[in-house]
Amino acid sequence: MLGKTATLMLPYSGGQINPFTISAGNKAGTPGSWNRTAYAAAHVVIDPLADRDPWLNAAIDWDRTLAFREHLWSLGFGVAEAMDTAQRGMGLDWPTSLELIQRSQAAARASGHLIASGVGTDHLVATAATTIDDVIAAYEEQCEAVEATGSRLIIMASRALAAVAKSRDDYVRVYGRILSGLRQPAILHWLGEMFDPALSGYWGASDHAAAMETCLDVITANASKVDGIKISLLSAEKEISMRRRLPKGVRMYTGDDFNYPELIAGDEQGYSHALLGIFDPIARVAGQALSALGSGDRGRYDAAFAPTVPLSRHIFKAPTRFYKTGVVFLAYLNGHQDHFTMLGGQESTRSTLHLAEIVRLASNAGLFADPEQAAARARPVFATRGIGI
Repeated sequence: MLGKTATLMLPYSGGQINPFTISAGNKAGTPGSWNRTAYAAAHVVIDPLADRDPWLNAAIDWDRTLAFREHLWSLGFGVAEAMDTAQRGMGLDWPTSLELIQRSQAAARASGHLIASGVGTDHLVATAATTIDDVIAAYEEQCEAVEATGSRLIIMASRALAAVAKSRDDYVRVYGRILSGLRQPAILHWLGEMFDPALSGYWGASDHAAAMETCLDVITANASKVDGIKISLLSAEKEISMRRRLPKGVRMYTGDDFNYPELIAGDEQGYSHALLGIFDPIARVAGQALSALGSGDRGRYDAAFAPTVPLSRHIFKAPTRFYKTGVVFLAYLNGHQDHFTMLGGQESTRSTLHLAEIVRLASNAGLFADPEQAAARARPVFATRGIGI
């Protein structure tokens, strides 16, 4: 497909509308030997023809949703299921999340694929009467349900805990209780307030350095039950600092969608594994980069990842919580779903100029296997926004 192109009209800042030519990237090859564990946090595909209000109770297109997970597995990735990329807490409720986990775990088990699934407290709405014991019970309910599927757990940050906790000691108590009851080691997830403002002050401190001390205390005290931690603070310096202080055997999974190439490559003192939302739209190229790293070809690794970074920083720009719109837009352009419709109507959270820049940056990163298809699918989206009509 390399060498194939397609042209469409795209808007630019300042009101200009000019032609842009989409170029094809290299085809995905057979995954090589990787020396990093890499999970892609996967989005969900909804059924746009279901007779439901998409802001309230949109229906999942299970066939397309599971097919996308098979796509990620075929490229060598593990799937991080029912995470914020799947709009957990922003349209995807707990009952639907559990069904998603059950279906994905069954598919993973059938083919021997890697999967870890998010558990949290999103079915608990914190009120003035909510207690720490209520938070623990909510976590335990989800942990028990997901462990019953056989999936490894990702302990997601809790909005309810952030609202109820009075000090660092409350976090120590909650995580100590949850981790002590698990059947197998879990991945912790520290999601920064840039991804979810309701998580501001997590671990009992608004200062990330102080919060990190509490988090490290929790991990150290429960190291046998912690496979690793994913931190999503969009700061390479903070991640490296924490990575160097983790107990032996506990992994760092980068959640930094701004600085992932350097963090995965690592330094003389260590490296990060990966659990990233950006791996959903860039999986084909990311797989090539990780195969190059596994073979010791740092130059090819850097060359593959470098053009994806401007795209990722654009998709995850503030307000970062709206990054899912760009993820689903690229899934639509690349043929993984037949529509650009999202849970909660979130296809509307990004501007026309934002979506146009995604097209340009994704082309530069070699993410379009079929430029004609991408252009044909992009045109009606921009037409509804007054471009090219």
